[in-house]
Amino acid sequence: MKILWVKAGKLLPVDAGGKIRSYNILRQLQKNHELVFLTHYGGTRDLWYETEIRKQFPAAVPIWTGAPNSNTMARVLHYLYCLPSRAPFAVRKFTDKSAGRQIEKLFQEKQFDAAVCDFLSASLTFPSKRWGQTVLFQHNVETVLWERMVENEGNWIKRLVYRFEAAKMRSYEQSSIAKFQRVIAVSEQDRAVMSQFIPSDKISVVPTGVDLEQYRTSSGGQSTRPLVTFTGTMDFEPNVDGVEYFCREVWPRVLESVPDARFRIVGKNPVAAVRRLASETVEVTGTVPSVAEHLQQAWVLVVPLRMGGGTRLKIYEGMATGRAVVSTSIGAEGLDVRNGKDILLADGVETFAQAVITLLREPELRKRYERAAAELVARFDWSLVAERFAEVLAGTAQARSSNTHDPLHVDAVSG
Repeated sequence: MKILWVKAGKLLPVDAGGKIRSYNILRQLQKNHELVFLTHYGGTRDLWYETEIRKQFPAAVPIWTGAPNSNTMARVLHYLYCLPSRAPFAVRKFTDKSAGRQIEKLFQEKQFDAAVCDFLSASLTFPSKRWGQTVLFQHNVETVLWERMVENEGNWIKRLVYRFEAAKMRSYEQSSIAKFQRVIAVSEQDRAVMSQFIPSDKISVVPTGVDLEQYRTSSGGQSTRPLVTFTGTMDFEPNVDGVEYFCREVWPRVLESVPDARFRIVGKNPVAAVRRLASETVEVTGTVPSVAEHLQQAWVLVVPLRMGGGTRLKIYEGMATGRAVVSTSIGAEGLDVRNGKDILLADGVETFAQAVITLLREPELRKRYERAAAELVARFDWSLVAERFAEVLAGTAQARSSNTHDPLHVDAVSG
């Protein structure tokens, strides 16, 4: 197949959940298909990124939009500028007309069998007449993510902004996803939620995957002392809330029973609230060369999330490393996990703390969960996930051809 894939924002470095998912599927797709990857980004121009993305994806089209930089004042001004738009800021801030013109040009020049809009954030950059010919890769239900942020935000000013943006997102998401030819969700749970907006037969599910080779072959060894670990991008609101909640409510209870335990927060860009959590028993690493090595050192991986959407790659990464996992229900939603078999799920403070304590103090039980986790995740290597993704694209292209007898590009190049 000839595939066009459009992403708002940089794909490299591959250091966040959505990037990890997109990167690995793209890497697998280009082995067997002709792939054009268009990536448009703002801020300061990054020549390293433009060069590197072309190295990894030879047909890549990186576009620097010159959008506002990431300093606080620029973000505030950009938000105020986008405020009148009916689209939420999470979509509007990525919209760029020059990238849209380039997408239209590619449609006219290439005979694409499939076009992918990666995340809803790229939707307004797509020419509106192309939505009906495009597959939306929806990594999470954005409305759910924003409404959970409202529920868990303590600062009344931020909660007010989140509530406003959540309302805009609900309206935009419901009206826009129906315009795409097909939607790809990452879990049956997300599919069920989106089925409230559009017919469920228009939604396909492609599960989250993991790079089994990367995590199984990591050179790190397990720590000699009890080590609990959390991994994630540490300026992402759900992750910040999760580690604050864990350190405030759960960790003191763990220390009462396992006083020599240590908690390690691994991930890039820790905000001030996260850095303040550092103590004699809590380590905040910031960016690390290899998350896999830190997972190897851990005794237990915790995912104490109370908000967010989609699926959590960190759980499958931990399982691929052979680590026991304790998560909230929200943290593990959408994953093919079994509570009490290959993961422990706990939503209360006491139950979460007790699950961590039990795994730290009972090595044989911990090893049982480690084995079960490794067996489960073996079914989700990225190569298998990408095959499923390609099947959905091929089926969508075939259905379109049967209905219209026209390839994806005909209306743009005919005559």
